[in-house]
Amino acid sequence: MLHANHLTKIYNTETTALQVIDDISFEVMAGEFVCIVGPSGCGKTTLLRLLAGLYPPDIGEILLNNRPLLAPSAEIGLVFQKANLMPWRTVFDNVRLPLQVHHLPAGVIKQRVDDALELVGLTEFAKHYPRQLSGGMEQRVSIARALAYQPKVLMLDEPFGALDALNRERLNEELLRVWRIHGQTVLMVTHDIHEAVFLADRVLVLSQRPAKLVQDISIPLTRPRNLAIRYKPDFSKLAYRVRQAIQ
Repeated sequence: MLHANHLTKIYNTETTALQVIDDISFEVMAGEFVCIVGPSGCGKTTLLRLLAGLYPPDIGEILLNNRPLLAPSAEIGLVFQKANLMPWRTVFDNVRLPLQVHHLPAGVIKQRVDDALELVGLTEFAKHYPRQLSGGMEQRVSIARALAYQPKVLMLDEPFGALDALNRERLNEELLRVWRIHGQTVLMVTHDIHEAVFLADRVLVLSQRPAKLVQDISIPLTRPRNLAIRYKPDFSKLAYRVRQAIQ
């Protein structure tokens, strides 16, 4: 579904040229859950934004369903580390915002927002404002906002990075549940190795900047997965393999 072909990204300033991405190529199949890990500051977020069409590569190309991706696409939904909710809008109104921007019929908007809020377990909070929500709930609103647009590809940039360990684990399970229901293709950047192994079908490991793809590791753990799998020997071996690849 998604092809990254020889991607290279260089940021030019008046005095220097900083190469962030160096000749990265990989494919993602429809319905796959792929996590991207690597050292801090290596270029994971830049890579995700290239794949979302937010930045153009300096070299290489991105194909979405065999068509060149030259700009942000309605087929791609994005969730960032910060929920970026509008404080003056209710949960319902925050989720419906991108649908309003695209002038969908009011009846379609309501149905999609209702469905998305039900998926993330926030139906009863539809009339609440962001200030009335916990950090984990805000991130669920952000995910619902992306899902309401019904994208074919969901991209997440460390969406749970600011949460405590328990909330993070709960939202990991929630994300897998939503993914099983919708069957979307998912690409997720994370700095948490155990989170990547728990969620993904494959883990892409990047090197230090400029980022190269150093390993593409298959995660053959059975699905559906629950938190107990994190304490099994097979899980630990895979997490150790990913950790060694990052080194």
